[in-house]
Amino acid sequence: MRNTPISEAPGGPEPSSFSGERLTCVRGERVVFTGLSFHVDPGEALVLLGPNGSGKSSLLRVMALLLKPFAGRLDWSGRPVADDPEDHGARTRYVGHQDAIKPVLSLRENVAFQARISGADLSRVDEALETFALGRLAGVPGRMLSAGQKRRANLARLVAAPAPLWLLDEPTTALDRASIGVLEALLARHREQGGLVVVSTHQDIHLPGARVLHLDAFAPRKPGAA
Repeated sequence: MRNTPISEAPGGPEPSSFSGERLTCVRGERVVFTGLSFHVDPGEALVLLGPNGSGKSSLLRVMALLLKPFAGRLDWSGRPVADDPEDHGARTRYVGHQDAIKPVLSLRENVAFQARISGADLSRVDEALETFALGRLAGVPGRMLSAGQKRRANLARLVAAPAPLWLLDEPTTALDRASIGVLEALLARHREQGGLVVVSTHQDIHLPGARVLHLDAFAPRKPGAA
């Protein structure tokens, strides 16, 4: 895999710190978490832990500006992310639970489409497929891919469309051990180049020196609780 300086990625210069202050998330009429703060510096990884329903996926969506926080703010290098959401979108790659694979497009066309809408050229698409051992399946329609192949195709856009900030929601789902190893190597390379990683996972994933944020610590207090 070719080294790609983060400075080449959409979003401009070397990545800066990413932080959130006193965030509150409300879904429907339920407060998911409140008073949550975090900080991630270049080269760092933040692992989100907590039981189902604690808000790991919601926090990642807030970080990606796919969900508006009820209260609090996000900053990039000390500047409010809300001031320029398009710029934040350009520097962010979000891989969620759902595998965004169009069934009528080939695997390569799917990865190329994701790269294009992320603002990247298509020069790294084949490299991305080879990174996740998908080259031989490039012409296979999305509807014929297995769950693991779809997951690898979605992760491949991290290579096809480089960006400083990676937000990954259960990225190891449906992956075999070999593919998890590829992802771990990719995460290590990204951090070495100054990239930022925020990940939720229920499986062991090798992220040396990663900090941990326990989402259940920010659950709203129940009435009458001490």
